[in-house]
Amino acid sequence: MDEFEAQFDATIAADQRVEPRDWMPEAYRRTLIRQIAQHAHSEIIGMQPEGNWILRAPSLRRKSILLAKVQDEAGHGMYLYAAAETLGVDREELTEKLIDGKQKYSSIFNYPTLSYADIGVIGWLVDGAAICNQVPLCRCSYGPYARAMIRICKEESFHQRQGYELLLAMVNGTDRQREMVQESVNRFWWPSLMMFGPPDDDSPNSAQSMEWGIKRHTNDELRQRFVDMSVPQAKALGVTFPDPELVWNEERQAHDYGEPDWDEFKAVIAGSGPANAQRVAHRRRAHENGAWVREAARAYAEKQDARKAVAA
Repeated sequence: MDEFEAQFDATIAADQRVEPRDWMPEAYRRTLIRQIAQHAHSEIIGMQPEGNWILRAPSLRRKSILLAKVQDEAGHGMYLYAAAETLGVDREELTEKLIDGKQKYSSIFNYPTLSYADIGVIGWLVDGAAICNQVPLCRCSYGPYARAMIRICKEESFHQRQGYELLLAMVNGTDRQREMVQESVNRFWWPSLMMFGPPDDDSPNSAQSMEWGIKRHTNDELRQRFVDMSVPQAKALGVTFPDPELVWNEERQAHDYGEPDWDEFKAVIAGSGPANAQRVAHRRRAHENGAWVREAARAYAEKQDARKAVAA
């Protein structure tokens, strides 16, 4: 065991990849399962706020764009569940834990989409925050997770551009459309900052995850990067963020900004957000309604296996 642990430590120290057949500490495996499962759940639950607007999008072009994005998110969830399965868990088990409230997903998806402008703001801010979070994961120490993130990040970058393009069209439209965009930004700014997780001094898993090479930057480092990236984009759109403390700090060469409401964050994570119950209930119904598909696929696979056995 000491030899295996030494080899694992050497792999991490050399910034190389740990693969599924390699020995790994149980705590490392559990941390990866928790993080990858939460990421997969977030992609699947994240289909709901936008899927709610597919039929109400204002044109066939906008419907097609939104439908393609939601399909991408489903694919991301499948990539990530597949990566988790390389660690010895089953996606059925992970789904059961999600709908039973035993595993979490990103807090941002517990906020409702109240206007069509939210579709653009989610693409711009929410997917923008996701990109800041996820690009470093392409260098994660666990091979299957890192490789899955390469394609996911490319598609998320497209989603962010799509959201920004929609907002550009709206802010160059009517006064009412501009008001819708600003109102949506006001609602989603703080929840977007919370996507990076709690402050570093209140994040119990970050230090160990960084030591293992699962994470590459702290929560606060990523949050700062997102703020600095978003301010000039907001200026180009002609919108403002609802933070009176947001100001450029010449000495730090970065923006100072206000503190998110961490009590709200903890309440949403604990299940008391505006749409927690709705999101999980919808996922539970979808899982139950799809039971016949899973049973049919299982029966077909068993029949194929039996035919192969007879032929052999």
